[in-house]
Amino acid sequence: MTSGSTPEQEPKSTPRNQPAHRIRMSRVEAAIWQNQSENGARYNVTLSRSYKDANDEWKSAESFTTNDLLVVAKVAHAAHSWIIQKQQERNT
Repeated sequence: MTSGSTPEQEPKSTPRNQPAHRIRMSRVEAAIWQNQSENGARYNVTLSRSYKDANDEWKSAESFTTNDLLVVAKVAHAAHSWIIQKQQERNT
């Protein structure tokens, strides 16, 4: 929970601090976060890239190589489509 938020503002359908949905293509992931507002659910998206460090352990970064950029665009498009679908479901 963020500073100043109340339990009523927490998403009802997802556990605390978990994305409402994740989309992964190759090493790129979009995490879609749902937040409640007076007007209903609002969504934010964080993008990250997975990689292995020198110790062969998986890490995450928020920067992308040239080769990642088209995948980032595809993941962002898929995230946008998922959010629009959820908003349309809410409005029907």
